Amino acid sequence: MNNNYEITEELLIKNNQIQVLNILKNLDETLKEKLVKQILELDFDKINELYKKASNKPQILEKKLEHIDYIDKNKILGEQKNKYVLVGEEIIKKNQYAVVTMAGGQGTRLGHNGPKGTFKLDVKPTPKYLFQILAENLIKANTKYNITLNWYIMTSTENNDVTIRFFKEHNYFGYPSDHIKFFKQGDLPLLLANGNLIINDNYSIKYASDGNGSIYKSMLKNGVLKDMENKGIKWIFIGSVDNALLDMVDPILLGLTKLEGNEIGSKSVCKKDPSEKVGVFCKANGVPSIIEYSELPKELAEARDEYGELLYGEANIMCHLYTLEALKRIADETLEYHVANKKSNYMDENGKIIEATNPNAYKFETFIFDAFSYFSDMSILRVSREENFAPVKNKEGIDSPETAIKLYNDFYNY
Repeated sequence: MNNNYEITEELLIKNNQIQVLNILKNLDETLKEKLVKQILELDFDKINELYKKASNKPQILEKKLEHIDYIDKNKILGEQKNKYVLVGEEIIKKNQYAVVTMAGGQGTRLGHNGPKGTFKLDVKPTPKYLFQILAENLIKANTKYNITLNWYIMTSTENNDVTIRFFKEHNYFGYPSDHIKFFKQGDLPLLLANGNLIINDNYSIKYASDGNGSIYKSMLKNGVLKDMENKGIKWIFIGSVDNALLDMVDPILLGLTKLEGNEIGSKSVCKKDPSEKVGVFCKANGVPSIIEYSELPKELAEARDEYGELLYGEANIMCHLYTLEALKRIADETLEYHVANKKSNYMDENGKIIEATNPNAYKFETFIFDAFSYFSDMSILRVSREENFAPVKNKEGIDSPETAIKLYNDFYNY
């Protein structure tokens, strides 16, 4: 322990973590050993690089934005529709298709104490958990195609154990447990505005999930990509846990993407109006991208084509499709980290917990759609909100349980 402590002390001094060192000095041997172990596992070069990025004013890079083509699902008819369906269904029936659910978040914004997937919606005819809704939809697909789809669920360090226990307690909602695999997304330490690591009230370094873009490396690190390869899976759908109308097995999206010769595809919904605060699909510097509403100039947000459609009107609803080879390639890349300002309590050097009243910490995260830029093109399938998008994001108002329940009940004619 003494040798480890000396190495730790040198590391903290070298990396200007004096506040953490002062906390460490005042701990008993058991707590000290625990914190030393955490510190020795840190990549300080990466942490310092991220802090430098956070503390410097971000560079605004010029992007040449262009409209990206899409296919409207409701306008695909007859022979063309049958062609997409047949190609997609052939892949599904051969069990070459798998589903991944991103479920690393907590239900804090909903006033729910637990993983977001364990939140219950008061839908008809009986209330259902978000995880339950997804499981039942996959069971329907299994019955339709006479297969058992492999279902991969990405959790986080924070909610992994609770999520697995929840599934066991509910008997996996009738889904074959041997076809479910849980894996954890990555995380990174939070940093105070002065660059100090945050020590929380249990004398541990405070971590936060490093964004949904970490899914690629997490699938590689946790053996998910290898498992898929061993099972002969060739196409993978990735979606969020918090969409009560998520259609995870859509042969039209699959057939469209394959027939267009693309390795990735996504679903979109049409923006309600130019000012709607959603990210939209486009091409940036010639490659597929999603641009946030805050980055899209007003004149482009309002621009329309000859038919009156918004040129930048395809809103991202987190419904993405990939070939296995595409996921392998992305997993070898390092996506850009984005900085978010968060509010976090922390321990000062005297061991006192300071309650934060304003954002005082940096969180570092990658975005899943930043990987689209590694491809020359992608397929976009526009779908209707009423049949595909019932997000559960906020406690009340827009994208709340109330709006999701109504959309769910209307879709199922309750």
